[in-house]
Amino acid sequence: MNGGPSGFTNAPVTRTFIVFSALFSIFFGIQGRFNSLGLSHQDIFGKLRLWKLIVSLFAFSSTPELIFGLYLLYYFRVFERQIGSNKYSVFVIFSILVSLLFEVLALTLLKDPAAKLVSPGPYGLIFASFVPFFFDIPVSTRFHVVGLHFSDKSFIYLAGLQQLLLSSWKRSIVPGMCGILAGFLYRLNFFHVRKAKFPQFIASLFSRIFGPSVRRSSRATSTRNVVRNRPIYPLHQMERNYPAPVQSAAEPSEESIATLVSMGFDRNSAREALVHARNDVNVATNILLEAQSH
Repeated sequence: MNGGPSGFTNAPVTRTFIVFSALFSIFFGIQGRFNSLGLSHQDIFGKLRLWKLIVSLFAFSSTPELIFGLYLLYYFRVFERQIGSNKYSVFVIFSILVSLLFEVLALTLLKDPAAKLVSPGPYGLIFASFVPFFFDIPVSTRFHVVGLHFSDKSFIYLAGLQQLLLSSWKRSIVPGMCGILAGFLYRLNFFHVRKAKFPQFIASLFSRIFGPSVRRSSRATSTRNVVRNRPIYPLHQMERNYPAPVQSAAEPSEESIATLVSMGFDRNSAREALVHARNDVNVATNILLEAQSH
């Protein structure tokens, strides 16, 4: 299982976030100032340092956390490709702000002025992304190890668990749980946030700042046919880089089609992708994502 085409094709927001996170983490790591990051009750309700609050939303406090965190952020770029960079930007901001609000409430309840109870890093965004990952990404492979049941999604869950363990449970469980709550609120369409988009002039400004990939993505989106707010992908795009379906291939099952439709793809596009993928849901998902990137 993967997040679609390699690299940051049609994922400029993810790319920008990863670059900032890596730069902040490396900068504070070189200076040995990781201990100055992280939030406590005193940081919020005492002498609030705005720079510290902003940096704590991006910078990880150790190299292992940075590696696993950037891997998860990179994988979750699949959601930006599904809903578009504009709506994904709303998801990022909503996840960060709402999880931060929950963290402040948690610090208020715990009231330990000295303890750094919230680990630095984009935990809110990472764990908010686990909510659509759980509901919208299908399982394509199942296997057993010493009597235990696993799937291809298990590796992502294990990476998330490892992310918590690397920062110690006491410091990472709070931002992790706050991120999951933010993800559920987004999925429940709290205040109709899933329909929210940035105004066109802001999107245009972003495209000028962060390069031509955003403009190509915008032009590609505007030229697609859309049904139920999802694009219908031409058949010739799905055939690219994939073998033609065998003539004896069985008709895709309704369950497989429903799985792709639940991810937001058009039903006809989902069926065609499954035919070309020979009824493999995971391959069909990648076909649809690659077609979306063109």
